[in-house]
Amino acid sequence: MKRLSMFLVLTLIIGVFFTACSKSDNEKESKESDKESSSETKKLDSKEETKKAVKINYEEVKPNESGKVMVVMFHNFVEEFEAQEYDSGEYTTTFDDFEKLLPNLYEKGYRLVSLNDFLKNDIDVPAGTIPMIFTFDDATSGQFNLIKSDGKLKANPKTAVGIMEKFNKEHSDFGMEATFFVNLGVDTFEGKGTLAERLKYLVDKGFEIGNHTYTHINLKDTQSSEEIIKEVGGNQKKMSELIPNYKFNTFSLPFGAPTVDLIDDVVKGEFEGEKYKHAALMEVGWDPNLAPVNPEFNPLSVHRVRASGIEPVQADLAWWMDNISREEQFVSDGDPDKISIPQDKKGNVDESKLQDKKLVVY
Repeated sequence: MKRLSMFLVLTLIIGVFFTACSKSDNEKESKESDKESSSETKKLDSKEETKKAVKINYEEVKPNESGKVMVVMFHNFVEEFEAQEYDSGEYTTTFDDFEKLLPNLYEKGYRLVSLNDFLKNDIDVPAGTIPMIFTFDDATSGQFNLIKSDGKLKANPKTAVGIMEKFNKEHSDFGMEATFFVNLGVDTFEGKGTLAERLKYLVDKGFEIGNHTYTHINLKDTQSSEEIIKEVGGNQKKMSELIPNYKFNTFSLPFGAPTVDLIDDVVKGEFEGEKYKHAALMEVGWDPNLAPVNPEFNPLSVHRVRASGIEPVQADLAWWMDNISREEQFVSDGDPDKISIPQDKKGNVDESKLQDKKLVVY
């Protein structure tokens, strides 16, 4: 009988212990749940505060999201320049000049956006700043190459990408956006690593890769539809082999020369079972491009501004920075869900291109 009583008491004590533990665990879970809920609420509140913070003084900021945007075209980057038959210096930038350019653009209020976001009219930069797009043609090693450091592949600091990475560490709000137009049938970002590793490095960093034909042919001199499809589609086919499922969305015309009669083969087609389609074609630069909401905006004829080279030329980037007014350019309202324009710019907006964005006229 005593043994039975002791057993019952012990059972009762154990039951009370587990009940208390269970209660404690439930209270802990409840507190954790409350913490998570509170954290989510804070996140939502933060987002709401961000949205509220977008409110601006229109007369002070003077946004104009129907203004022009500079799509800058870079080619060669070198430490020191020696004139060559095909380049007197107007297409070549020194690393030193590029290092000086970035803070200059930043101080003047420019911020980088991706080419594809521009084409989609999805421009998201702070209020009062001006979007700018970087494009790089020909995939030269001065633009980007990999080196081995501490057993890892890294961007060579003496390249445009390396310089952008360094600047971005101190000015992350400037942006790390650019499109590299590549010819995968010739030397591409020559350096360490495989070609696939080089391209993957850029993609992983958020850069975009565009089509520039397989071997940089002059489309204007090409009379054969088959040759164009082979060059354009062959480049896409090679890209798909190197990075599966990666599709070029934009195309840069080699030498800036379009093929008038066969342009449809450049825009879309199929080569050896590989389909391709480009939403936009880049021309060789001479002026800023129209905003995506402009009635005359044509993605199949995107104008670019030539980067300032060793040999200055009229209508290069430095020239435009001295000659284009703030009023002519796209000045952001800081809210990607709105398109804000002055009253006198209303004719520069095709409302059918607004998509789901709200038009604000002040």
